[in-house]
Amino acid sequence: MNILISGANRGLGFSLTKVGLERGHYIFAGVRNISDSLLNLQEVYTDQLEILKIDVTDEETVVEAANSIKKNHLKIDSIINSAGVLLGREKYIEELNLDEMMKSYDINTLGPIRIIKNFLPLLMRGDKQTIINITSEAGSITNAYSRDYPYGLSKVALNMLSEKLNVYLKEKDIKVYSIHPGWMKTDMGGENAPTDPMETANGIMDIIERKVEVKSKYVFIDYNGQPMVI
Repeated sequence: MNILISGANRGLGFSLTKVGLERGHYIFAGVRNISDSLLNLQEVYTDQLEILKIDVTDEETVVEAANSIKKNHLKIDSIINSAGVLLGREKYIEELNLDEMMKSYDINTLGPIRIIKNFLPLLMRGDKQTIINITSEAGSITNAYSRDYPYGLSKVALNMLSEKLNVYLKEKDIKVYSIHPGWMKTDMGGENAPTDPMETANGIMDIIERKVEVKSKYVFIDYNGQPMVI
């Protein structure tokens, strides 16, 4: 499979890139800045890894990346929107910085929209196509809690995007999921998190490879394919 992953330079995005390469897939790694870890992977997987300059807040970079793939007449089989940001942590509404709110929407919600908008024509050429939006349990309305407004609200909107895309693309057999990755040991999740991002990445790859049968009324699921509370 040809898989596009945004935010591939660190955290879950990097783990997804590593797992995808280990499983023999061709990975388009979308990054704003290239990390040493990603460059080291490229040395090992020279024929499987292509690094693309993508800033999900800058649509021009997304367009240029999509055009670079189109020139080679390539296709995309799966899109994973992993780039994300957690701002305004633990703040109540009286403390909110509205610039952090806007930036969270720009990256967490509009970022995936920019990616899907411009890469969907390439995905239409693929096989067993899947769109994965990395969301969070913080995007559950039923289990809403105070604080974390920028993150939670942007993820609720991302979940709605996934539902709308699912309705739009269902007849084309393009699978769409909003996936809660668990509380992971990443820069965002911290060292006290119980989940290894490699575990999450393997679960998501199983879903993409259709090794897991997802039985959920909504497309909001966890990395093992189990339904999340919407």
